[in-house]
Amino acid sequence: VPDLRFPEFSGEWVETELQDIVPNICSGKDRISNSGEVALYGSTGVIGRTNSASYKENIVLVARVGANAGQMQIGNAPCGVTDNTLVIDAKEWNYYIYYFLQHYNLNRLVFGSGQPLITGGMLKRIKVRYGCKAERNNITRLLCLIDERIATQNKIIEKLESLIKGIADKLFQTARETKLLLELAPNITSGTDKNGSGTIPLYGSTGIIGKVKNASQKGNIVLVARVGTIGTVQYVKEPCGVSDNALIVEAGEMTKYIYHFLKTYKFAHITSGTTQPLITASSLKKIAVPKNDIERQTQIVLCLNILERKLDIEKQYLSDIAMMKQYLLHQMFI
Repeated sequence: VPDLRFPEFSGEWVETELQDIVPNICSGKDRISNSGEVALYGSTGVIGRTNSASYKENIVLVARVGANAGQMQIGNAPCGVTDNTLVIDAKEWNYYIYYFLQHYNLNRLVFGSGQPLITGGMLKRIKVRYGCKAERNNITRLLCLIDERIATQNKIIEKLESLIKGIADKLFQTARETKLLLELAPNITSGTDKNGSGTIPLYGSTGIIGKVKNASQKGNIVLVARVGTIGTVQYVKEPCGVSDNALIVEAGEMTKYIYHFLKTYKFAHITSGTTQPLITASSLKKIAVPKNDIERQTQIVLCLNILERKLDIEKQYLSDIAMMKQYLLHQMFI
């Protein structure tokens, strides 16, 4: 019996293999067609169109092969499915199975290093536990509502990010002159710290990636990802270490102003290399930064700081909802 139940239900749950609920778990067989009108699902979502609908009801899809193996989604009917995706067509059980498998965590079944894989046979042998139909429906209804709220929150964040970018673009366009970043921050270097033991955060191209014993940076710096997630920009207030996949920009009182400007910059203009795109310190120094008077710069920073704090609040709320869902998945199933 799960730890957390709706108060109107009691009694033991039943356990059975997934194949007893849905015996035919297999890969999709549909192919992309330029003239097709039906949504075609791949391992990560709709990837195109196909000619006819193999499935007329919503289905549970599991990525079968590759880096996404084990990831799930609901396929909205009518639709087709490619052969790199497993189909669980459990009719009225679909949403319960979808959430139960999220609780189960399919990643533990994935095998193979060169080409990660999960098979229909593995899914069929998973033991599914459940209560009566009314209890199953209550569980899926609650989790569906949480997923809808998560989707809404993602849209709020997406629109707010777009709004902030639009406002920032307009604010920086009012400048009457520009200066090369080299003039404002002459000492732009790559990080040199390595992950190890310690209590001081080590920053990489997208955030904290480890710890170091000693801080090579005192804080109040801008980090620009130079490889991988190129152009990701971070502002770091705290003492820290920085790995070699990020460039360090220090500009004193103008650091936060430069940070907000770089958030709007299209780094493709200064990226070199094709197989491994790269931003160098020398190319970053040649960026032309809009220059305003001190009062105007202060106003821009204050405005964008407020908007960024609002965005952080919305992202934290999304994180809280996601954590609540994970708690319910853990407590409402056994």
